[in-house]
Amino acid sequence: MPLPTTMRAVSQDTAGGPDVLRLVETVRPEPARGEVLVRVHAAGVNPADWKTRERGLLSTGVKPPFTLGWDVSGVVAGVGAGVTLFRPGDEVYGMPRFPDPAGAYAEYVTAPARHFARRPANLTHVEAGALPLAALTAWQALVDTAAVRPGQRVLVHAAAGGVGHLAVQIAKALGAYVIGTASGSKHGLLRSLGVDEPVDYRTGDVAESVRDVDVVLDPLGGGSPARSLRSVRRGGTLVSLLPPDAAFPRAEAEAAGVRADFMLVEPDHLGLREITRLVEDGRLRVVVDTVLPLERAAEAHRLGELGRTTGKIVLAVTDRE
Repeated sequence: MPLPTTMRAVSQDTAGGPDVLRLVETVRPEPARGEVLVRVHAAGVNPADWKTRERGLLSTGVKPPFTLGWDVSGVVAGVGAGVTLFRPGDEVYGMPRFPDPAGAYAEYVTAPARHFARRPANLTHVEAGALPLAALTAWQALVDTAAVRPGQRVLVHAAAGGVGHLAVQIAKALGAYVIGTASGSKHGLLRSLGVDEPVDYRTGDVAESVRDVDVVLDPLGGGSPARSLRSVRRGGTLVSLLPPDAAFPRAEAEAAGVRADFMLVEPDHLGLREITRLVEDGRLRVVVDTVLPLERAAEAHRLGELGRTTGKIVLAVTDRE
């Protein structure tokens, strides 16, 4: 059966609140050389999505209208010249093109073949669609940036969130002693994920109660990295997932003998393959908080912006598994 020439997508004509998102019919893309065309089954929703929706894509030079989204799980529908990694029918997942626009809130996306990997065999498309951006962020922060080793003490802030709940599992798989912050009601989840020491950030100063850690993963930004610095031992590493601002403690970290870095996640075929291995070995599971159809993308953004999500929000683009 020939592919359709058009597709459904969620588009926006201007920056703004969730109501700028609208379902449209648009032209289906074609894969260029080295690219694959993926029929999207599920698209994860991330903080990067609603922040981009609110601020627009002006920094990338892309003019409206544009389509949000980076997390993808789906089936290869076509391949461009030179692609040998995948064939039509292969089930894949990935975080294509980040931080450039990928357009995952759509029925089809195109991207370089090596921005994808084969979908973990024990996950549905919805579960796989929740993984790539958050899991790659955790993997690249802990493995590539901080080089976590067995026996080290790792502190993960927002440990029940999208990145956090995957980061604590990856840290455990690396052999670390893991401390995770979350409200007390989520401590049972943290322990089920392998957290050795849950800490309730609402009941006291985490920096006072948690000391001498080797690595801090901080997705919170603002004044949080400066507070987190107090928990890190000399020679340790503080990894922030938000761009440094005036409050980022770079000079203080240097004086304290701590490496403090901002890390931006990148598409990573080999990293995805390692994540797949952990998933298929039963050492990494993804928590899906809410699944909504593509046409309810605005609702997904409103929910995400409340900051109360445990795990991930996913858009079901097609009802076929």
